Amino acid sequence: GQYLSAYQKQGAKLSANSSDQLFVKALRLSAILALAIALVGTVAGYFAAAEAGIVAALTGAAVSVVFGSMTTLSIWLGGKLPLNGFYGLVLGGWLLKIVLFAILLFVLQGATNFSGPVFFFAVVASVLGNLAIDSWLVLTGKVPTINN
Repeated sequence: GQYLSAYQKQGAKLSANSSDQLFVKALRLSAILALAIALVGTVAGYFAAAEAGIVAALTGAAVSVVFGSMTTLSIWLGGKLPLNGFYGLVLGGWLLKIVLFAILLFVLQGATNFSGPVFFFAVVASVLGNLAIDSWLVLTGKVPTINN
């Protein structure tokens, strides 16, 4: 009895720690992705559209950081809620991202010193990169799924 109880408590600690570590790893990899988008996008944007390309690439990298972090944090926080709360938080975060992206596009619509194509490719790189990160973490993560 005493040993089983200690084992169950240790299992709960490992489970919480390994899941938290997974989300920290996701945030870290998303930040590295955004940095890569900023660096590569800035160079490519400069050659494609001079200063307007640099601004667009850096804006795309900022979108990568904000939206990637929002996704990771909503799943992490949602995991601490009951199932309905999880779905509500993740869906609400998804809807919030759509609204924020629409507002950003509206604001950037008339910008004179901004390259739309460079921004487009930076955002596509962000979406594909974050999908790759999330998929890789799900496939390689070792988080226990059985609760005691």
